[in-house]
Amino acid sequence: MDSRRLLRTSATALAAVGLILSGCSGGSDAAAPRTTTRGQVAPAPVPAALGKYYAQRLKWRDCGVAGFQCATLRAPLDYAKPDAGEVKLAVSRVRATGPGKRIGSLLVNPGGPGGSAVGYLQGYAGVGYPAPVRARYDMVAVDPRGVARSEPVECLTGPQMDTFTQIDQTPDDPAETKALGAAFKNFADGCARRSGTILPHVSTVDAARDMDVLRAVLGDEELTYVGASYGTFLGATYAELFPGRVGRLVLDGAMDPSLSARDLNRDQTAGFETAFRAFAADCVREKDCPLGTGSVAAAGTALKKFFRAVDAEPLPTGESRKLGESLATTGVIAAMYDEGAWPQLREALTRAVGGDGSGLLALADSYYERGADGTYANLMYANAAVNCLDLPPAYTGPADAAKAVPSFEKASPVFGAGLAWAALNCTYWPTPATGRPHRVTAGGAAPILVVGTTRDPATPYKWARSLASQLSSGTLLTYEGDGHTAYGRGSDCVDTAINAYLLEGTPPKDGKRCS
Repeated sequence: MDSRRLLRTSATALAAVGLILSGCSGGSDAAAPRTTTRGQVAPAPVPAALGKYYAQRLKWRDCGVAGFQCATLRAPLDYAKPDAGEVKLAVSRVRATGPGKRIGSLLVNPGGPGGSAVGYLQGYAGVGYPAPVRARYDMVAVDPRGVARSEPVECLTGPQMDTFTQIDQTPDDPAETKALGAAFKNFADGCARRSGTILPHVSTVDAARDMDVLRAVLGDEELTYVGASYGTFLGATYAELFPGRVGRLVLDGAMDPSLSARDLNRDQTAGFETAFRAFAADCVREKDCPLGTGSVAAAGTALKKFFRAVDAEPLPTGESRKLGESLATTGVIAAMYDEGAWPQLREALTRAVGGDGSGLLALADSYYERGADGTYANLMYANAAVNCLDLPPAYTGPADAAKAVPSFEKASPVFGAGLAWAALNCTYWPTPATGRPHRVTAGGAAPILVVGTTRDPATPYKWARSLASQLSSGTLLTYEGDGHTAYGRGSDCVDTAINAYLLEGTPPKDGKRCS
């Protein structure tokens, strides 16, 4: 569900990027087949045209967040034309706490695309990652170009976004189909008007190249990195561009870069169905389950019936917005990312069945990062901007989307139709896609750790298996459980394996399983 987002998504074409290495030399190691004593591909020299960026010095300052420092990194707007303007990227760090010798910098990215890495660092990773890791590494994050504090993509006003999030995404007739297409086009046109300069330059390849500039500026010979969700695609892209600079890479909640936008969306739709079935199995055991106390299939039927009811007659929420099918679906899906949200979802559904849509609206608002004042963070704008640049659109138009609905409904009887239509967004994008689906091998890179969760809703487990098999040095770590991603979510087995890799450089045995 990621035309909204891969860290919390709603139908998304979230992401693979085709690395067109020919004609894209900007710092890539692709043309450097030499090997080191470790058997890795030797790093290629920095192109002279990028020298000033790699040689810059960051001016660290207080962030206003205890313990954290901030700085601004400069990067070329267009790596193919390094002298044609630049972007300014927000960077933050917290220094290694000790005890023990400092290893270097550990970059983190929470996914999205569109999630703020700086916000993630300051709100969680920099204080919540395992203490032995924080003791030995400076924890660092950069908001990717177009995201949050790094020249954010903007598209709509708050009221316009309110209207967009309420558009009917399961059109029942030609008029509703036309209205949905118009909504996606209006969204895309708004991005072009407000962010036209940066819009062609926010691809995952651009962000990966920015990470290499930051690596060098921080003084690290190799990149050590933990990427979650879409952050795994960013990390894999980095490995393909700079295999000789790969240090210790953890790709948690992996994406499969070999898939088309349509296949990514359909697989993710199946992932949400798997997560819903786990939620439903838990819910129907309780006598007060709002979806009944029968079978999991019956709970799914009850939820679909509820969606149809609010499509016909939206529920009051205590404010001017009402809860229709689109917002209700988003609210339910938002709770699929973490089983810890299941009690909140049960309560919200109970209230909704009773005629009060406020609980599901609150979940939807958290998903969209809508503030109480009616303003939105740029998450959804950046998400679309990156996704639509990284892959060709899922459909050629509404008729093509309509043909795909049955296959999505097969993947998820509960969410299929809505998520099929949500993938229509990139059809109207003003900037042509620069990426293509392809296998990522990163030949010559040091061992890369890929982590997959068996019942992950947003990044299906089979994606992790696929990416680990594609990478020439990939190792797969499996978490048998629920929720999106695995590191730091309560499994001592997972955390111990990842910590050992980050601290000692030795990945777990390929195929290791944890619960």
